[in-house]
Amino acid sequence: MPRWIIHVDMDAFYASVEQRDNPELRGKPVIVGGSPEQRGVVSAASYEARKFGVHSAMPSVTARRLCPQGAFLPVRMDRYAEVSCQIRQILLSFTPVIEPLSLDEAFLDVTGSLRLLGSAEAVGRQIKARVREELQLTASVGIAPNKFLAKLASDLRKPDGFVVVREDEKEAFLAPLPVSRVWGVGKVTEAELHKLGVMTIGDLRRLPLSALKGKFGQAAEALHELALGIDEREVVTEAESKSIGSEVTFPVDIADVAELQRTLLRLCEEVGARLRHEGVQGRTVTLKIRFPDFTTITRRVTLPSPTDLTEDLYAQSRQLLEARAGLKGRAVRLVGVSASNLGAKGVQQLPLFPEPRQAKLREVARAVDAIRRKAGDQAIVRASLIEKAEKRKRTARNSNHVAS
Repeated sequence: MPRWIIHVDMDAFYASVEQRDNPELRGKPVIVGGSPEQRGVVSAASYEARKFGVHSAMPSVTARRLCPQGAFLPVRMDRYAEVSCQIRQILLSFTPVIEPLSLDEAFLDVTGSLRLLGSAEAVGRQIKARVREELQLTASVGIAPNKFLAKLASDLRKPDGFVVVREDEKEAFLAPLPVSRVWGVGKVTEAELHKLGVMTIGDLRRLPLSALKGKFGQAAEALHELALGIDEREVVTEAESKSIGSEVTFPVDIADVAELQRTLLRLCEEVGARLRHEGVQGRTVTLKIRFPDFTTITRRVTLPSPTDLTEDLYAQSRQLLEARAGLKGRAVRLVGVSASNLGAKGVQQLPLFPEPRQAKLREVARAVDAIRRKAGDQAIVRASLIEKAEKRKRTARNSNHVAS
């Protein structure tokens, strides 16, 4: 039986939830994230706001300049998680084989459900219809024989998109797309491929594998297979993955260790908050590093006792970065942190004499989580991350002074 994968991606999820919950915002530019006055960052932008050039990860002050009439709202993570659970229940009614990628997107393997439910296309249309009818939200859906193609398909016609790619259509589907659409092809790799005359995925498919290996080494085979529409990865359920993590790909490769450490801290904050939200703790901390040539390494450490504290996660991942990542001045393309070997709080063996510091940190973490749930992620920011923003601001002022 041929495999059928569906990728469901909610359209401008955070902003769409805000527009749904507040009908006065419908049809208006909505920007979810920190306040421009607090040097926040855009977490999501409605499609009305995107017309003005606003996008996620943009500084809120820039978004305000581009779209002064926009409605700037704090992040309500608890609300988005609640709606995400409702979406998950809809998806589970079609298949138990679901791999959530975030609150607003997931892969589904519906191969085993088709005898009961009909075609994959019929399942995809039912998912879209139920999300619209039950939650008053729209989802873009991509359907294909593998994850890579399904993800591409769901991205092509947003918002409210629906694209099906069959096995005998995949080469024609891929050929005209820009090579940047291939997973793992960022700006640096795209520029190198352009030098080889590779502009589209079709061009990449025609390039001899030997030429790719000479340029990209171990990453060449993965690029070649994706250009052919080959992706053998399985849909991995949460129960199978048993880890919680976060990672970021930098727009420009980073060699500054201090910058990498600050990024680690932000990632560890996110992972710690998710662990606490899920009511679990992790015993194993894993650091993931990807270099500009797409060489990827992972380094991990197993702790004597499990944790859900940002401070513990950061201490371990920073030590892995400094002692075991082998940076030696090398630039980094991607960095990630994950906690695995998970267990519910209260079921692990507790130390006979708990450290007062751990108890205090956990109390503070709970308080910070509660404040951020009410007032947004930017309501409380660690001093080191504020200092980074201030340093950038001072640098910009000094540059302006020199220029004048």
